[in-house]
Amino acid sequence: MITSDFHMHTDFSSDSEAAPRDMIEGAIAKGMRRICITDHNDKDYPYHEDVGITAFTFDIDKYFRELTSLREEYADKIEVCIGIEIGLQPHLGEYYKELVNKYPFDFVIGSVHVVNGEDPYYREMFEKRTDEEAYRETFRVTLEDIEAVEDFDVLGHIDYVVRYGKNQAQEYSYRKYADCLDEILKKVISMGKGIEMNMAGFKYGLGFCHPHPDVIRRYRELGGEVITIGADGHQPEHIAYDFQKAGDILKGCGFKYYTEFKARKPIFQQLP
Repeated sequence: MITSDFHMHTDFSSDSEAAPRDMIEGAIAKGMRRICITDHNDKDYPYHEDVGITAFTFDIDKYFRELTSLREEYADKIEVCIGIEIGLQPHLGEYYKELVNKYPFDFVIGSVHVVNGEDPYYREMFEKRTDEEAYRETFRVTLEDIEAVEDFDVLGHIDYVVRYGKNQAQEYSYRKYADCLDEILKKVISMGKGIEMNMAGFKYGLGFCHPHPDVIRRYRELGGEVITIGADGHQPEHIAYDFQKAGDILKGCGFKYYTEFKARKPIFQQLP
């Protein structure tokens, strides 16, 4: 089984109550040898009462102090990398360029959580759109985002929106959205970036990872090489979620290696 999880959250993120120490201990219990904590920084996230006006932002200086101390404490048991998941929006290019170059992150995930001021999680965007319309709009905005924001290493959970559709995957396949998805994948590759295989799709009952293996396969066909693996866990029990499937999925998509990051540099590891 793959033993590095490069997408997880702690209570530095607005949607997690797990202490960083608990996530590290949970990763050790799951047999991980390397993890990357990637807490949320979503500047200009839309206001919702359940998360408040400062949702998905945190004190990054405190983050580095705490995680650096824990990294040193646990160095003989597990390697702890320090990352961040930034929320892409077209007007945030300069903001994120300054942010991610100010701190010594090991890894930066760029993810689309907000589409024209709405997070699909709250399902407001589905009140006035069909699933297909919402999915297409999200993919269109994703392309706009990565054209505007360059300072990330991999594009996170590309088909995240499908989790929250009225009919979820009933309205979704790579073939149906190939025109949109190919543009995104080609742009990612041309930028020298990668994508992640986010195993949370299984946790959310979709029956596949993010993005769908057909999208991962197409990424490889187009020449994509950089792909990280993460469970997107927000509590210890979700670390390495369904990782026993990950290697076979990647092999089935044409990969021989997966990717980890250190100091923003890719490290290629042979699939087990």
